Amino acid sequence: MVYDTVMMCAIFISIIPLAFKQANDFFFYTDIATVTLFIIDYIFRFITADYKLGRKGMASFLKYPFTPLAIIDLISILPALTMLSDSFKLLRLFRTFRAFRVFTVFKVFRYSKSIIIIMNVIKKSKDALLAVCTLAVGYILVSALIIFNIEGNSFSTFFDAIYWATVSLTTVGYGDIYPVTTAGRIITMISSFFGIAIVALPAGIITAGYMDSLNNEKKSNDNI
Repeated sequence: MVYDTVMMCAIFISIIPLAFKQANDFFFYTDIATVTLFIIDYIFRFITADYKLGRKGMASFLKYPFTPLAIIDLISILPALTMLSDSFKLLRLFRTFRAFRVFTVFKVFRYSKSIIIIMNVIKKSKDALLAVCTLAVGYILVSALIIFNIEGNSFSTFFDAIYWATVSLTTVGYGDIYPVTTAGRIITMISSFFGIAIVALPAGIITAGYMDSLNNEKKSNDNI
């Protein structure tokens, strides 16, 4: 529990410099401290790959570097390695992509109990969520086709129509692209109205699964 807390603090500290354009000594030393901690964590996870993956032999050690979380670990470490030594010349290219360090935040998936529960809920509800995503994509394409043919002057390309349909589906409404005819505005109102229902479906599925997981965990703790 203490280790998880320390790692979460290190993760958030490591991404603070991304909010500033100018670097300073404090950020330099915190980068060194956090990347060193991440490297040690990566090494420990690699040498215990057979335990984590539940299989013995070299296969686990060969497979682990290619698991999603291990790839995230590596991408979040590479941009900062040049701070530790100038010998990492081949990795200087990664340092130019400071945004890669944002991937560090995904390491929280390992240490946050709530996020772990949500990820498990998403895995269990993947069929329902996939059906909702398919419905949303289909609705976006149909709406884009309709508005593109009705509002030919307002939408230069079909991609503009897809962008508008996506914005309308999510009820954001930036206002940079919008219909000007009565028929186009009616289509927009219908799209936004149905968008509320489609966007709410994934939230309802995940919330229901999350509550079920919490209730099951509570019952398990009560039985102990």
